[in-house]
This record gives sequence, structure tokens and C-alpha cells, in this order.
Amino acid sequence: MATTTASIDIPVSPDRIWQLIGGFGSVPDWLPCIPTSELSEGGRVRTLANEDGVIVERLESFDDKARTYSYSILRAPFPVIGYLSTLTVHDVPGRDAARVERSGTFIPNAISDDEAIALFHGIYTEGLAALHQTLTVEAG
Repeated sequence: MATTTASIDIPVSPDRIWQLIGGFGSVPDWLPCIPTSELSEGGRVRTLANEDGVIVERLESFDDKARTYSYSILRAPFPVIGYLSTLTVHDVPGRDAARVERSGTFIPNAISDDEAIALFHGIYTEGLAALHQTLTVEAG
């Protein structure tokens, strides 16, 4: 099993960030490369679409107080199986800022561990940069 984690510090309160990203269907609100998200099964399954295809994900755990949720991929154009990802918003002690962390575990399928790790680390890093851009433009 392969794993990767990416994080970014954002000079915005953790509660404000969670308000934006904590909804399982909110991805289009902060990630421009995902223009649509449709919820089904009572909000536990989301279908994301962009020009590269469709991704269907299932919410596996959600903790509003801890500002975290985990989800699995049911269907996607990625060369992995057994994918589980977690999104968490942490306090940064002593600052009005937050550390947003995305992590994932997965089993590469027809590619190497290093290739799969590079793929998802890139996705996480680009997504966090887009979140930072969304929040700092909003605040400015």
C-alpha cells in the first residue's frame, strides 16, 4: 500500500476554512478544476465531473468538531484501487491561521508505488494551492 500527504498553512481561521471545504459536496466552491459535484445516497456519495472524466466517491467518516472527513473512491480514471483519503483542517497554535492536510492510502494498479504517490501528491498539492488562492482572493 502506498501513502502520501500534503499540507499548506493558510492565514485564515480554521473555522472559516472548514465552513468552505467541510461540506462533502463543496469541492467546486474551492477547486476550479472540478466544476460540478452532485450528492446522492443522502449526501454520502458525491459524483465529481471535469473534462478528464467522472469520479465517484463515498464519505466514509465525518467529524465536524475535529474538522475532518475521509472518503473512498468508488469509480475514477486513476490507476489505483483501495483508495482512502482524509481532509483535515488543523489549528496553527498562536496564529489566526490553519494547516489544511490531505492524505491518502492506495494500492497502485499497473503503475509503480512511486508513480502513484507522485500522481496523488501532485493532485493534493495543486488542490491545496487552489484552496489557498480561493481563500486569499476572498479575504483580499
